[in-house]
Amino acid sequence: MRVNHAGEVAAQALYHGQALVARCAATRDLLLKAAREETDHLAWCETRLKELDSRPSLLNPFWYAGSFTIGAVAALMGDRTSLGFVVETERQVEGHLDEHLARLPADDARSRAIIQTMRTDEIAHGMSAKAAGGAELPSPVRALMRNTARLMTATAYWI
Repeated sequence: MRVNHAGEVAAQALYHGQALVARCAATRDLLLKAAREETDHLAWCETRLKELDSRPSLLNPFWYAGSFTIGAVAALMGDRTSLGFVVETERQVEGHLDEHLARLPADDARSRAIIQTMRTDEIAHGMSAKAAGGAELPSPVRALMRNTARLMTATAYWI
């Protein structure tokens, strides 16, 4: 759950960075709406961490700062690229959540419900961004995003 919490910190920051630089008001509104929904996810994960007698990642300030910067840079490339970044981010998050659901103990209904709800919301974010004109990102960019997420996931699990 710590990894999911760190991911929600990063998602919120990503959307805030993108919204700050978005050129179109409709794009900005879409990003800020998604960020608000990520706030709900963040709260659910934080509550669940407490219930599990655990804690958030100590690197959350780093995740936020780095993701905010990445979001702003993506948005500097234009709204279509920025929205494409949302589409790819949410595609990768969906995969991560699917893996997490597969590893969860069958009797952990509380964590399972949180993750399934988050998954549904993440899919909707990606679909909204695609419908708003998100461009397909080049393969090397998608690979860089995937590798960055793996590094963050592995680190957040322990620290």
